[in-house]
Amino acid sequence: MSTHEEETLGKAFDGKLIKRLLVYLRPFSGYFLLSLVILLIITAAELIEPIIVKTAIDKNIAQGDVQGLSITGIIYILALLVQSLGLYGHRYLSSWLGQKMMYNIRMQVFSHIQKLPLSFFDKNPVGRLVTRVTNDIETLNDMLSSGVVAIFGDIVVIIGIIGVMLRLNWQLALVTFAVLPFLFLATDIFRRKVRHAYRDMRLRLAKINSFLQENITGMATVQAFNREKQNSAQFRELNDSFKQAGLKTIRYHGIFFPLVSLLTSVSTSLIIWYGGGEVIRHALSLGVLVAFMQYVRRFFRPLQDLADKYNNLQAAMASSERIFKLLDEPEQQRFQAQQEFLVKGVGKIEFEDVSFAYNGADFVLKNISFVIQPGEKVAVVGATGAGKTSIISLINRMYEPTQGRILLNGVDITHVDVQELRARIGIVLQDVFIFSGTVRDNICLGDTSISEAEIIRAAERVNAQKFISTFEDGYDHLLTERGSNLSVGQKQLLSFARVLAFNPDILILDEATSSVDTETEALIGTAIHELMRGRTSIIIAHRLSTIRNVDRIIVLHKGKIREMGGHEELLALKGIYYRLYQLQFAGEAA
Repeated sequence: MSTHEEETLGKAFDGKLIKRLLVYLRPFSGYFLLSLVILLIITAAELIEPIIVKTAIDKNIAQGDVQGLSITGIIYILALLVQSLGLYGHRYLSSWLGQKMMYNIRMQVFSHIQKLPLSFFDKNPVGRLVTRVTNDIETLNDMLSSGVVAIFGDIVVIIGIIGVMLRLNWQLALVTFAVLPFLFLATDIFRRKVRHAYRDMRLRLAKINSFLQENITGMATVQAFNREKQNSAQFRELNDSFKQAGLKTIRYHGIFFPLVSLLTSVSTSLIIWYGGGEVIRHALSLGVLVAFMQYVRRFFRPLQDLADKYNNLQAAMASSERIFKLLDEPEQQRFQAQQEFLVKGVGKIEFEDVSFAYNGADFVLKNISFVIQPGEKVAVVGATGAGKTSIISLINRMYEPTQGRILLNGVDITHVDVQELRARIGIVLQDVFIFSGTVRDNICLGDTSISEAEIIRAAERVNAQKFISTFEDGYDHLLTERGSNLSVGQKQLLSFARVLAFNPDILILDEATSSVDTETEALIGTAIHELMRGRTSIIIAHRLSTIRNVDRIIVLHKGKIREMGGHEELLALKGIYYRLYQLQFAGEAA
């Protein structure tokens, strides 16, 4: 996975991003306001506690008022209870709001990813997209559940304490604030150091994730070529680098927080020195001195927290920027111009001067024109890179033609809703993707409109029932990720059952038998012919022996149609198809 996006530090506050985030807060604005009200109540209770202590010392204790002291004690306990209950309510509401918002953002991101054109996935690694849906959204959750509101609370506490201290005794307040320049300097240095340290950690973690993804995916190659020791050495270097970055952040925290404690103690000492002298001279009451000592502890704690939360806010802004950048990627258009609908039935496919390039002017298909009649069986052959698979990708609109147009039953497919179009087309690929889940789920893909009887019939028609019946739990048998507990042939049979269950008008077989052995190929041979009956069929094949009985063969070479005709007709031409045929069968004979 590319790590350049992880280097983004982001602003601590970006108005545009905050405005977009507020859209997700709007449905829960009432709960958010309630959380703020509770926070203000907590702050008020926290600010009033030292005042209650001052009252107890200066009025109740100094005047020997036992009854008043009891009442003051009860008020103090009530203030503590209000604070404790308020903290519970505030934290619960904040976490609840964070989870609700993250659920909605995560669903939107996942839904959006599914609607992006295939060209987007050609340029963006899977690991990066997974990071957006997991790590980046979790970073946002940290900000929303314990960041923004908590920062607001810290600021209110700081302002409130400053106001109360100045009101109680402005001279003593100024003495207390004498250490603030040193604290602000230490906080600024800590913030900048930790900011870069956190960025280094993200970069190193991204490299570890990329290395893990690559090596776990390619484990068969790693073990086959005895790469375990070399890969362990590489991972040790990456892991050590991440550890060092983590130790650096620990070191910064280890210096900063004791320093804040030291400055708190210095401030307390100044209060005792100056305030104690004022008490001795009867210019200050003992209650005010004690209240100041309590306030100074409360004053430095939020200042200390703000330095850490500032970095969390920066990380959240960077994460939200990456998430919104993904959400701003244009989705594939469901249809262009005015929507048109397809007539149900066997499909007629027409390519009219179609050219296509994945990148710029590097065309893989050049001025392709042909017509496939309803029910016709057409094979497309050619050397690797000739453009065979690109034709398939264009028919089901995984990509859009760069030039020209494609018609299905006389309708330009760009005017057809992409979901309607793909519902008419069944594709069996060479590399079959099996999802984690039951055999049944992998045949019907969660489509509840396909009955159990249709699933079983589809499996029987392609001879998949034979291996499914060997499982004790039959169609309820759980398949592992990518079907690792199935053979290549079994996965291919399952893909045939999947297509049959959906009963498409058009069938596309993209190298569908190239990965199976001769015995399995024979098993599905009859099923393929049955599957093609009554359907327009396009077969992409390397094994020319599998396409002798098709109606027509299209020969591609370097993105252009060079030959077209029946098997015997093309052999008689002694052109490209003849050479391919001779090379393949000479190789098999050898």
